[in-house]
Amino acid sequence: MLLIDGCLVLLSVHIGFHKHFLSLTSSEWQMTTAIAIEDVRREVKILKSLCGHKHMIRFHDAFEDGNNVYIVMELCEGGELLDRILSRGGRYTEEDAKAIVVQILGVVSYCHLQGVVHRDLKPENFLFTTKDEDAPMKIIDFGLSDYVRPEQRLNDIVGSAYYVAPEVLHRSYSVEADMWSVGVITYILLCGSRPFWARTESGIFRSVLRADPNFNDSPWPSVSPEAKDFVKRLLNKDHRKRMTAAQALSHPWIRSEAQEVPLDIFIFKTVKSYVRATPFRRAALKALSKGIPEDELVYLRAQFELLEPKDGHVSLNNFRAALTRNVTDAMKESRVIDILHVLEPLSYKKMGFEEFCAAAISTYQLEAHDGWDKIAKTAFDHFEQEGNRVISVQELALEMNLGPAAHSLLADCIRTSDGRLSFLGYTKFLRGVTIRSTNTRPR
Repeated sequence: MLLIDGCLVLLSVHIGFHKHFLSLTSSEWQMTTAIAIEDVRREVKILKSLCGHKHMIRFHDAFEDGNNVYIVMELCEGGELLDRILSRGGRYTEEDAKAIVVQILGVVSYCHLQGVVHRDLKPENFLFTTKDEDAPMKIIDFGLSDYVRPEQRLNDIVGSAYYVAPEVLHRSYSVEADMWSVGVITYILLCGSRPFWARTESGIFRSVLRADPNFNDSPWPSVSPEAKDFVKRLLNKDHRKRMTAAQALSHPWIRSEAQEVPLDIFIFKTVKSYVRATPFRRAALKALSKGIPEDELVYLRAQFELLEPKDGHVSLNNFRAALTRNVTDAMKESRVIDILHVLEPLSYKKMGFEEFCAAAISTYQLEAHDGWDKIAKTAFDHFEQEGNRVISVQELALEMNLGPAAHSLLADCIRTSDGRLSFLGYTKFLRGVTIRSTNTRPR
């Protein structure tokens, strides 16, 4: 790294890395070097397209010579977040931790909306602009970042062991992996220790996959229930149950009247599934929306308002305009805009807030809520009155996109008394049944 005219010059990759690859053949060395060069060029591309956010490191220029690629960036003189954590003896107050986490969530939500997954979120990759105690932070190091389409799953294992999400180790992940890392950082801020630890990298990976974070030892008994809930809903091993960055900014521990909630690409994904669903499934989701607790409605109201409804309704034009207002070159590269094509049914209808709630909710995320049992019971009561109907096992399997081999798993979902979904059947229908074989019905 070099300091030139108040800018930081990062030496990103040395093209001649030959002494590190002595065991490789000539062709393998050339390929590895070519991949490294391509990686840093992608990093430059991402930095250039995302530098409009206040917590993104500002990119100035990039150039290369015969041996190196150089990136010229904003100089941040306040040091790493890791250094601040260590200087405090490893623990922040809840208020101070919130100030840090809000900044992290703001820039992470921005990246995710643009279709960029960072893949290496850790305290070392957040710099303070000055040495002042309340200096703003900037996210850095997009060397492992990549573009990811709305329905794409990545499979390469990258990142730092202490912060890596379980699904990354399983080689199937997307932007939710970043939220796990935010959960690890928040855990460290609040208690000063890592949630997953071992003496070896393989041991850390085993801990990430199998162990649960410790919320019993000091200082956790004195930490607020809201803060603990926040961390637990990020460190959920099921990525489908994890909060998004925008949802996390709406969480009771974080939110405030001054805190803006950004547009969430997750809304586009859930509404896409809703508009493509069968009438029976839409009825089940509408009933589920009746049980949404007030805390969750805060997020949904914020997202609905960001779509700028007209006369209390939204249509495809609202979704298109909301994305267009946030578009960057990164969003074009990750093809996030393509999600609008599958929202075409909204061209012909208007969606009010009540239906938007039904379309935007996630059963998996609600299951992770402490009040899930009450939510599900309230929802089923509404479903009984307005949406439940007589259905055969064969019809239910078709509704859930399952083949004949799954019929035995669905037998207890239908009441023998009247042929309608039971409470168990309703929750299974919402959640879906995982069949660990190739017996799903072909689309």
